[in-house]
Amino acid sequence: MHDAGALPRDLAEENESLRASMAYMMEQAERNHGIMCRHQAFDLEIVGSDSFPSLITTIFRSLPVISELDIVTLSLVDEGEDIRTVMNKLGVDFADFPHLVFVAASGALGFVPSRSEHTGPPKPMLGPYIPATHQPMFPHPPAGLQSIALVPLLRNKRLIGSLNLGSLDPVRFTPSMGTDFVEHMASIIAICLENVISNEMLKYIGLTDSLTGVYNRRYIDRRLIEEISRARRQAYRISVMYIDIDHFKTVNDTVGHQGGDEVLREISARIKDELRVSDALGRFGGEEFVVLLIDAELDSASMVAQRIRASIADRAFDLTCGLSLPVTVSIGVATLDDFARENPVEGVAQVLLAQADSALYKAKQAGRNRVIAYHPEPA
Repeated sequence: MHDAGALPRDLAEENESLRASMAYMMEQAERNHGIMCRHQAFDLEIVGSDSFPSLITTIFRSLPVISELDIVTLSLVDEGEDIRTVMNKLGVDFADFPHLVFVAASGALGFVPSRSEHTGPPKPMLGPYIPATHQPMFPHPPAGLQSIALVPLLRNKRLIGSLNLGSLDPVRFTPSMGTDFVEHMASIIAICLENVISNEMLKYIGLTDSLTGVYNRRYIDRRLIEEISRARRQAYRISVMYIDIDHFKTVNDTVGHQGGDEVLREISARIKDELRVSDALGRFGGEEFVVLLIDAELDSASMVAQRIRASIADRAFDLTCGLSLPVTVSIGVATLDDFARENPVEGVAQVLLAQADSALYKAKQAGRNRVIAYHPEPA
């Protein structure tokens, strides 16, 4: 005879099973809530990124942690290398981003249109990692990479790249899995990428001379202040060249403004050929250019200036109108020797440019087609 207060054994076991299931579901719900909160924080962080490097850094730093992934890479479509060119001009070092991959065309990403609609956008591809197929998307895969998800980055139905997720767990990504969550994440990343790339392009245009493609005065002024601050901390020399085309009005009178524009572009190219990647060339308007030389003493800067002067004077300019025109430049060189902390950086920058301009004036007065270095007047 059973005790009236006791539950049958099978009912007790069923209750225990229900309690275990409830506990598991609560645990999963808490885990999912935690994941959702982390992803919401991630979304806010990338939306707040104000530059290409900060956005890419955030994606590679945060996404593997919050999504418990072993690797995350990005593939971006960069036809004509426009993105890389502009980012390089803005000082982005792609060596800092080994998991960032560029492809020349969207077809290289390997996506196919949706089966339900041949013209529809591509869908994520989930499954096992196959080195022969997927190595281009994972240039530095972790040992034991097992499963991956390649998620298209789409903007207005245009494929701009892919978000590539990888795991050592062979069942982390399988073809039967739902993809709504990763598609939502990729859509936010795609929007952020397009925004920061567009902003960087506008920034580059705003800092570039449209005729010659070199930097403009605004950029050089800003860069000079940054470099002086850095030079004070690290105790290296900065030199500046002020370059002016000799008798440029005569050039315009001889070959017209179109020919003058050709001369300006060719002079820019010849100057750049003599500079290092770390140096900066800017057009200050009209026929004046300024070169910022990083970690360069006055003597070495003067030698570079002589090379520039010779590269312009020793070879005539062949113009599209059929004329071959001799052109020369005068160059003034000055080197920063003021590391006094009490002097404002902006004032030091103005003085350095004024010193180079003063040396340029002396080069003009001495007959042009020459380099003169600035030396302080004896006290």
